[in-house]
Amino acid sequence: MSERIVVVGGGLGGVRSAERLREMGFDGRITILSAERHLPYHRPCLSKQIITGEWHPDDSLLTYSGDLDAEWRLNSPALHLDPKTQSVWVPGGEEIKYDGMIIATGVDARAMGGAPRHDPRVHVLRTLDDAVAIRRNIRQSQGLVAVIGGGFIGCELACSVRHMGRDVALIVRSPALLGGVVGDDIGKKITEAHIEHGVRLATGVGIKHWVRQPGGIGIHLSDGQVFFASCVVLAVGASPAVDWLRGSGLVIEDGVLCDATNHVVGAENIVACGDVARWPNLRFNGVVRRVEHWLNAVEGGRAAAENLLVGRNSAKPYTPVPRFWTEQYGMRVQGAGLPVLGTDTTDVNGLTGFIADGKLVGIVGLEQPGKIITETPELFRQNTVDLSRPVWTQPAEETPAAQPTTQLQVPEPVAARGTPSVPPSVSSSMSPPLQRRRHSRSRPEMVRSGGGRARP
Repeated sequence: MSERIVVVGGGLGGVRSAERLREMGFDGRITILSAERHLPYHRPCLSKQIITGEWHPDDSLLTYSGDLDAEWRLNSPALHLDPKTQSVWVPGGEEIKYDGMIIATGVDARAMGGAPRHDPRVHVLRTLDDAVAIRRNIRQSQGLVAVIGGGFIGCELACSVRHMGRDVALIVRSPALLGGVVGDDIGKKITEAHIEHGVRLATGVGIKHWVRQPGGIGIHLSDGQVFFASCVVLAVGASPAVDWLRGSGLVIEDGVLCDATNHVVGAENIVACGDVARWPNLRFNGVVRRVEHWLNAVEGGRAAAENLLVGRNSAKPYTPVPRFWTEQYGMRVQGAGLPVLGTDTTDVNGLTGFIADGKLVGIVGLEQPGKIITETPELFRQNTVDLSRPVWTQPAEETPAAQPTTQLQVPEPVAARGTPSVPPSVSSSMSPPLQRRRHSRSRPEMVRSGGGRARP
């Protein structure tokens, strides 16, 4: 009987990891469990083209290899995992055995205490269905649209609503938009652009209480302001999708705990990737953390698949330099590295450079794609991988099980994954602006479950 690898999560990280399994010669069964009724799609477009109606939902669907030969289980979220018996359960009580597993469940929209989430006029934005519901609410109502949160999603949403010709208020707890992630100068320019385009901005405030009325929802702020909105979108961050792992024995505080090679600590033949994975990047001080960027799902998914197949003893540390971008009012902000680690900033050839312990740890630029490309190798140079560090150092408060060393069987030769000192092509690895991709994907093998509609 052939081996089976179960990929839990049908998004970008899940599908890219499945592709890499096939590229490396795995010829067993691949089963992809997805909590959604849709095939994989681009999430960056949800706050932009889907909200504005520029794209039909089908335009957002991802392309992937025609040789994937995977069994898709749509509307089939994983409900429970038993690493000891190597079993995962899905709705209906079905138990699925696996020889290897890739966890790529991503994140869920974070809840906001006190918000009337049961009101149909109050939304979060995480899935394609969320975006369609928000667009419908905006089109079927009049009056103010209130966006709570000044991060990338909140700012992009506010921009999209203004492009639709609707009034929008951006309500932010922090004193500045984008939370200082892009640096003060760029953050100020983004803030000015929102004001110039008519966004009603409230920063440094909290929400005291909500008042639901037939004509809208009153939002009372801590500074005395009151907004009356016909549509509210909560964009206050995300939480790792790990509820299904409770009781599994794995460490799941703020994501699935992994070693430096993506292997899940305390489990046999399980790796994790993307937003849900918490791992020590040996390139950036080896502190265990999560990275919620589009490209990390791609690179992390491929790295996780490789390390699953070669086994823990032969696995290579996953040591990326993260890259990210956002576009608002035609202005494109791009970044590389981990600016959040910076304790000071400096000028780097016209870019904002973030410094920690005397090293450049991040760069961010506004309308500077060429400079981002030319300066990113400097992040690789200054943040070399310290291979003398152990791939996993157990914190005193955590007591994971001993690590096994078994590996799956893969036909030879297996393509090895190296970690270059500089990226072979930074320009090709930066996530590009999205393009329409209708009718360009292969038709997968699918299993419909949960009463949903599977769409080829």
